[in-house]
Amino acid sequence: MYHLTHFNIEQFLSDYWQKKPLLIRQGLQDFEDPIDEHELAGLTEEESVDSRIVHYQNGAWTVEHGPYADINSHCVGQWSLLVQSVDRFSPEADQLMTAFNFIPYWRMDDLMVSYSNAGAGVGPHLDQYDVFIIQGKGSRRWQVGLPSDYETIRPHCDLSQITGFEPIIDEVLSAGDILYIPANHPHNGVALEACLNYSVGFRAPSQQEMLSSFVDHAIDNNLLTKRYRDQALAPRQYSGEIKQQEIADFKELLSEALASEQFEQWLPTFLSANKKEEDPHQAIEEFSEQGIVDLLCDGHYFYRAPGVKPIFVEAKTINDHSQHLFTFYIDGETYSGPTDTAALVKRFLSKPWINQQFLTDTSEQFQSSQHSEFVRLLTRLVNKGHWYIAE
Repeated sequence: MYHLTHFNIEQFLSDYWQKKPLLIRQGLQDFEDPIDEHELAGLTEEESVDSRIVHYQNGAWTVEHGPYADINSHCVGQWSLLVQSVDRFSPEADQLMTAFNFIPYWRMDDLMVSYSNAGAGVGPHLDQYDVFIIQGKGSRRWQVGLPSDYETIRPHCDLSQITGFEPIIDEVLSAGDILYIPANHPHNGVALEACLNYSVGFRAPSQQEMLSSFVDHAIDNNLLTKRYRDQALAPRQYSGEIKQQEIADFKELLSEALASEQFEQWLPTFLSANKKEEDPHQAIEEFSEQGIVDLLCDGHYFYRAPGVKPIFVEAKTINDHSQHLFTFYIDGETYSGPTDTAALVKRFLSKPWINQQFLTDTSEQFQSSQHSEFVRLLTRLVNKGHWYIAE
């Protein structure tokens, strides 16, 4: 497990989150890389892994996308290997994300890992999301500026850079140092020696992305079929004119859709959606409920699978008993159990692993029937591949 040091969560959220960058010296003390460059390179052989190499040689930038049959042939000049969503393929890398659990799961996107040789980087640029960059082995010089109207240049069709920003942070990071960069803040990192960097990115869906997904959901489920009506239609001077009241009526029609129960049902599935592609050839062992209980009693641990970040919606009121099921979401799928098991399930979802001790510790607070419901739910999650038994 990774734990932040020299870091005040309340002060950070109040003074820095989405406001200004911050350098956290030795935010992760005695830091050990959860993955090395050889394991990282191995991931790039897989079709399901999003990887690219950015290199600069003879005054020209080049970007090449994986998978790679022979990655060494692409590592020329000053080069950086960047691999997305490593947390979804490496349990060890996934653990690094737990250091930032003070940000809600639904806000987290993925862990991008990069390996660079001396002098390499991707050039000064902007990101549309917040990011924590953890320095692994080696060292890198980072420069970070403030938002402004920067000129965008494209030295390669797959590479967007900017020019002319003045850094307010200009520091060299060593293993365990962390740099927080809010969205739209210019930054540039240059490796001073061969080094690893870990970028914890946070999703910030745009109106366009959300509306597109919501419309797709409505079409797939034949929802939001209410049509425009104008029973008070009156004669007008110009047939081509749209009245201001009609514009207001259209806005109201769409506002009703966003205020609908259908929107509330769609939103958590959208926010829980995972970019990881399922491997159709991956075999998942099926367990019975008794089999799960036997394994726990035998001392086995069940771990949450890499990249799995369950989310659920806060109850509208503290004493809201209108719902008979407690519902949570994983990878766009819905899971439910009786409301009287909600406290037990919430505790379970907040842990990276459980064992028999988990059930023992909660036995005095929860009835045996609630534990039975929990085991039924755990069995379903294990058989879906969201939790797995430790070898």
